[in-house]
Amino acid sequence: MLKTKKFWIIASFICVLVIMGTLLKSSSQTYDEQSLVPVMDKILANKPFEGLLSHVSFVYANDEVSIAHLGYSKFLEFFIRKGAHFVTYFLMGASLFAGMYLWRKKKLWAFLVALLVPLLFAASDEIHQHFTGGRTPLVQDVILDFCGATVGALLCFWILRHFEKRKTNQTA
Repeated sequence: MLKTKKFWIIASFICVLVIMGTLLKSSSQTYDEQSLVPVMDKILANKPFEGLLSHVSFVYANDEVSIAHLGYSKFLEFFIRKGAHFVTYFLMGASLFAGMYLWRKKKLWAFLVALLVPLLFAASDEIHQHFTGGRTPLVQDVILDFCGATVGALLCFWILRHFEKRKTNQTA
């Protein structure tokens, strides 16, 4: 059963729907409801690597991101949250590419769907956050999400191309 094309198509689209549902639930929560800062304050009370990280400072969405400006735990939480953006959309893009390619066998079509759907979902998710207390919709997050989906789709495209070349070389 695990080797059937239909199984992998369905599994790919279920993965996309689970990701979308998780993201929708997450964006329905206020920042305080999903903040990692209280837990991180307890776990990282001795602030490991603070000396090393205290030199890191940059601007994201017109706000300074640094330990001096945010505090240690909130600074680390920033990277966790942005990493979660990238990884979830990476998985969405990869799953969409895989599912669409297996379904239609057209790489360009699969690649375009794997970019367009996450882009539209990311934009609508940020709009949804506008109506959630304590949340700020950011164009920068949409760009980050799109980058994650693009890398996921490109990786799947590259893997597919690698296996196609390998298969062609074996039959030649």
